[in-house]
Amino acid sequence: MEINLKSLREQVYEYLKDQINKQNLKGGDYIDINALSNKLKISKTPLRDALLQLEMEGFVTIKPRKGILINELSLEEIKYFYEIIGALECSIIHKVCSHIDTNIIEKLKEFNTKMQKAIDDSDFDLYYKNNVDFHNTYLCLSKNHHALKIIDNLRQRLYDFPRKKYYLPEWEKRSIKEHDIFIDLLQNDCLKAALFIKDVHWSFDVHKEFIMEYYFK
Repeated sequence: MEINLKSLREQVYEYLKDQINKQNLKGGDYIDINALSNKLKISKTPLRDALLQLEMEGFVTIKPRKGILINELSLEEIKYFYEIIGALECSIIHKVCSHIDTNIIEKLKEFNTKMQKAIDDSDFDLYYKNNVDFHNTYLCLSKNHHALKIIDNLRQRLYDFPRKKYYLPEWEKRSIKEHDIFIDLLQNDCLKAALFIKDVHWSFDVHKEFIMEYYFK
């Protein structure tokens, strides 16, 4: 027998995120707390707690006397998210430079190779997993868990909720090339590698054409 050790709030939180990801709850929709409470056969307390967490993370907005609004992702928010992630990754890389050894470099190369194979096989889910693993390889060298949490949350807002049913191969291939450049820089000049992540890889302006096509067409 499998025992679920997660609290009811955690279970409701994961359920709601799954519903957003599957687009059963879409941006612009309102959540009816009474109806959802009856549907899940739970009290409103764990439901409210889960919704408060989702609001703190930017997935919903609690509007008094109106309900719970599922947030849509605006172009302005995407731009801010790119700026924040780029700045945080840049700072982290700069601080963990002394811990980036040949083992880390080899892991980065391995994940980037897996990303290319995933694109060749038209497997975007696998591509995305290896992309996250690529970035986490150096991010997880940091002990700044607050920064890591912010990065993870914003990546989810950008790519996971909801997860798009399609992808842009040219954008993914460009990211792989940028990873190659980043790895080369990392082996020679860590500061330049950190700035490259901020000024190129997570640059809204550099990737704006792809962003517009991916999110708004």
